[in-house]
Amino acid sequence: MSYSFLKESKLYLVYGGNKYRIHTTSSITFSQTFAEDSYPVKTLHDQSKMFEGSTITKANPADFSFVVPLTAEKDESIVITLLSDLDTSVASGITTQQLKSFDMYVQTGSTTFKLENAIITQADFNFTEKAQFAVQITGKGTKLTRAGNESYTIPGSAQSESATRTPLLVYPVITFDSLDMSAILSTSLSITTEVSWTPYDNLHESLLVTGSSNAMYPSTYTIEKRIASGAIEQYQTDNNITQFDDFSTSSNLTIKAVELGKATSDNGFFQIQLNPVSYTARATVAEVYKQSYDFTSTDNTALSTRITQYS
Repeated sequence: MSYSFLKESKLYLVYGGNKYRIHTTSSITFSQTFAEDSYPVKTLHDQSKMFEGSTITKANPADFSFVVPLTAEKDESIVITLLSDLDTSVASGITTQQLKSFDMYVQTGSTTFKLENAIITQADFNFTEKAQFAVQITGKGTKLTRAGNESYTIPGSAQSESATRTPLLVYPVITFDSLDMSAILSTSLSITTEVSWTPYDNLHESLLVTGSSNAMYPSTYTIEKRIASGAIEQYQTDNNITQFDDFSTSSNLTIKAVELGKATSDNGFFQIQLNPVSYTARATVAEVYKQSYDFTSTDNTALSTRITQYS
């Protein structure tokens, strides 16, 4: 008997016929549940049946999450592509956009799991010098299966990896209109996509379901909303005190992650420009006074073009 340990797990993403080994922290999760419908079995002639019957014919969309440290070598750059780019198609004069989908494999010491048609629905960045620069990924998929044992050959052309992996500590450099953005404590950025899954259950197929192998699984979805948002927190000083109750619906925001030890004028390792954004400022009364700026992008421009620096 062998066990599977999280610390031994390896994550692979297969996209466009290529296979990418993604190094993560130990924060990997994935699961899929089945939808259960209950119905009463008590009848007029038999009042003793207090329980309810149950039918299970379809699976809910699968969930997954993992955390990817961003390194100087950028071997994990495919993750940035998948979270920021959209696939656009035109049919009958109607333009539709979908998130880039990929297959996700998790290989342990005893098995290999496969999550089909995975999409990234949320990516969270924290720009702070207190922890390694990383992105937390959350997403959905259509079907989770066991592809094989630990020796299963994951498909795709293996992409080369660098001989080294250099973690980064960064600090945020913020440009926000003409606001004073000194004394920054923390900066966060979330890229969130809300999707609604197309109904995929029907009576004919439900009658044929005998188990997970032929249950009904989701396949298509519609993007309802896509938002880039976050918060900037700074110490309140005599240079920025007049900004504590400010707001705007048409501001220009640039967030730059500069490696610790480099000057603020450096091009930075990562940079995203959001224009326009709306924001509201608020004061925080504590032992040391602070103020925060909660911002939301109000533009539909593809986020891949907003990431202006990643090197």
